Amino acid sequence: MDDKLLILASESPRRKAILESLGVEFEIVPPAGVDEEMLLGGGLVARTKIETEEKLIERVERLALLKAYSVAQTHASRLVLGADTIVAIDSVVLGKPRDEEAAAEMLGMLSGKTHYVYTSLALVNIADGIEIAGTEKTAVTFNELSDEKIGRYIERDQPFDKAGGYAIQGIGSLLVRRVNGCYFNVVGLPVSLLEKMLTDVGRAIL
Repeated sequence: MDDKLLILASESPRRKAILESLGVEFEIVPPAGVDEEMLLGGGLVARTKIETEEKLIERVERLALLKAYSVAQTHASRLVLGADTIVAIDSVVLGKPRDEEAAAEMLGMLSGKTHYVYTSLALVNIADGIEIAGTEKTAVTFNELSDEKIGRYIERDQPFDKAGGYAIQGIGSLLVRRVNGCYFNVVGLPVSLLEKMLTDVGRAIL
């Protein structure tokens, strides 16, 4: 196997599609043994307040690093990309909803308001001593959503693997009024941050 081939430690089809669109050569190795409940309370709405944005970013970057290391341990000579995305509103962290009720609750919280999407990326190569992480933040403002519209969206898009219960691409774009910042960050892979980090380790895409 080519040691220069990037490993994506994520099964997200959205991250896969973005890397493919950039012409990056990579393979997918899913992370194992990473407990996301440590941060997200099992994907339900976290009821504890976020202490500070700095601490929130620390925790998201730690998850991205844990995912990268879970793969790098068995691929020590390879560069591994880990990623984690969360949604935060009113000092509450939203993970991935477990069921329709949780998804409806999350979308109801986002309706008519501005929330923030944080995606942390981590690059790890054990053999070369590489360990870097970074985070992108984007503000997203939702349209006002009726209960009926939320129900129809959940039925059509099945948002259970998506932080905050929605995807900005496809039909989910109809939920959004405005995006301030990196669109690709909301999808789950901020490309400008990725390029900066890859450049820092001598693996620039362009």
